[in-house]
Amino acid sequence: MTQTSSKKELSLEQREEILSILKDRFEKHMHRHEGHKWVDVQAKLDANADKLWSLNEMEATGGEPDVIGYDEEKDEYIYCDCAKESPKGRRSVCYDREALDARKKHKPENSAMDMARDMGIEMLTEEQYRSLQKLENFDMKTSSWIETPSDIRKLGGALFCDYRYGNVFVYHNGADSYYGARGFRGLLRV
Repeated sequence: MTQTSSKKELSLEQREEILSILKDRFEKHMHRHEGHKWVDVQAKLDANADKLWSLNEMEATGGEPDVIGYDEEKDEYIYCDCAKESPKGRRSVCYDREALDARKKHKPENSAMDMARDMGIEMLTEEQYRSLQKLENFDMKTSSWIETPSDIRKLGGALFCDYRYGNVFVYHNGADSYYGARGFRGLLRV
C-alpha cells in the first residue's frame, strides 16, 4: 500500500496527488452528489488526515472513491468505492479472519473484513449497496462481499451482491470462499 509510516500519514506529494484525483472525480460525476461543492469536501479532508489516508488506500486498491451522500445530522460526507466493477486490488479474498484461519488448503492472502479494517473503512451493508446502485450500475461483471448478519455468519455463511438483469441480487456463499471476480466495496465518512 502507500503507507509512509506506522501513523498512516501521507507525504505532501501523496496528499496533493490524492486530492487532485478526488477533486477531478468529484467534478466529473456531479450526479452522485448534487448540490455539494468541492471546497466544502476539501475542508473536511484537510481537517482529517487519517481519512485522506484511507481514501488513498481505497484509490490504490482500485476503488475510485467518490462522494455519494451527505449526513446532515452528523455533518459528514459519505465516500464510497465507485469503480464500475469490484475493486481489483481487493478481489480473491474470503469474508473474514475466522474464515481465513479455518481454510486448510489454498488460503487467500487476506480477508475482506481485515482489509477494510486495515484501510480504516467499512464494508457496505445490503441497504448501502442497494442505495449505491440507484446512482448508477456497478458490479455488472463482478460481485462484492457485503456486511453479513451475525446469525448467517455463525452458520458459516456470508453474503455478497451484484447487479444483473436490471436488479441487485443478494447471494450467499461459504465465508471461506474466494473468487477472482469477487471483492468488496468500502464506505468512509468524513
